[in-house]
Amino acid sequence: MLRRTEGIVLRTILFGEADLIVTYLTPDAGLLKVFAKSPRKIKSRFGSSLEPLTHAKISFWGKEDSQLPRLTQSDIIHPFQSLRGDLDCFLKVSEIIEITTCFIPERDINSRVYSLLLDTLHIIESNPSLLKKGAVEDVSHGKAGAAGKNLVLSSYKVKFLNLVGFAPKLDACGRCGKNGYNFYLSQGAILCEACADGAGSPIKLSAALARFYHDLLTWDTAKIQRIRPADKILAELLCLINTHIKYVLSKPLRTETFNQRTSAQ
Repeated sequence: MLRRTEGIVLRTILFGEADLIVTYLTPDAGLLKVFAKSPRKIKSRFGSSLEPLTHAKISFWGKEDSQLPRLTQSDIIHPFQSLRGDLDCFLKVSEIIEITTCFIPERDINSRVYSLLLDTLHIIESNPSLLKKGAVEDVSHGKAGAAGKNLVLSSYKVKFLNLVGFAPKLDACGRCGKNGYNFYLSQGAILCEACADGAGSPIKLSAALARFYHDLLTWDTAKIQRIRPADKILAELLCLINTHIKYVLSKPLRTETFNQRTSAQ
């Protein structure tokens, strides 16, 4: 059966001498892996359409339950070439890609995640200075660069976790609804003193962080560049979100670790 959709190339894996396995995020097929025959040959009909981050119209052939259908056509809608050409941008965008592939099961359809990723890539492309080296926060030491830097990355993480059902609950106690600012990783939520018995050691949050987190969930992604949060609040948010992601996945993100090392050099 031939199917047509559009997708964003998240990653490619070498298969044999000239073939690729390509992972797309699509609006109506979810996270999709396809087999691309001979795209690495000079006369390949796919051209540069299988480069990471490329937004393309695609056609693929296979049974409805096929685990690896064959890619038959790929036409570029938008190449996002500037993001691949800028090492600083590409490294940070790679962190977004890793989060996406880690949390979304294959074929789990979520068109809102697809739209979020596409919008985020366009925002970064229009203002790549947001992710330039030298403006990257060292969240492991609680330091931050200029206000607003890495805001797009933070916004994506918060919105993405909310869309896939793994967002931390910071508005009130996760059990009784009372106010509080002690976040417990094991619960993925704030707990008040009465409900926190046996939950472990908390992460102390500021009231400003709770408000900022709520705002990020509600603000339009396309307007995120207008916001200028304080360095301290943005660093606190990144530290919390990255720690939460690490706990949920039971491992740190490889790209996050690499980016922190390179930013420290």
